Amino acid sequence: MGITDLLPVACDGVLLRPLAEVDAEAYAAGTEDAAVRRYAHLPLPEYTPDTVRELARSDVRKGLMSGNLAVLSIVDEKDEAFLGSLVLFDITAHEAEVGFWLSPHARGRGVATRALTASAHLARKLGLRALTARTEPANTASRRTLDTAGFLPDGAPRQSTTPSGAQLTTQHYRLPLESLE
Repeated sequence: MGITDLLPVACDGVLLRPLAEVDAEAYAAGTEDAAVRRYAHLPLPEYTPDTVRELARSDVRKGLMSGNLAVLSIVDEKDEAFLGSLVLFDITAHEAEVGFWLSPHARGRGVATRALTASAHLARKLGLRALTARTEPANTASRRTLDTAGFLPDGAPRQSTTPSGAQLTTQHYRLPLESLE
């Protein structure tokens, strides 16, 4: 069973579904937020609505079809209002890394924790054994969210290359999916 067969997935009012062209304006606006620019380490230096529409038509679709990348929108389950983005990447037979960011209006309400919980349920359905994540030690909101979602620190902070290609010190986390049974 592929990723697309298992989407959308929901958790307590938050829905994960593939990034779509309808999300382009809100996604592009979200990437202009100072916290997203500082901590998300997105692959492209700038996102416009046209860039996001093209990503939805090409890379998002290809990643889902191949099963090695899932660029998902975090949306409100009731009205599908865009809240942020969650990406499963470096997907192998046993694990995947998860990255996420929220638009400013969605912060402070547990949205990211519920999105991570939904992504863990998706990963289990895919047969994965663990989800990993990493964040800068200074990103206290992300660290708190990962802790709340059940992720455990995986060793001491260490150098890593982010999706944007930046080299920096990150704290790695791991969520064993067997613990969700």
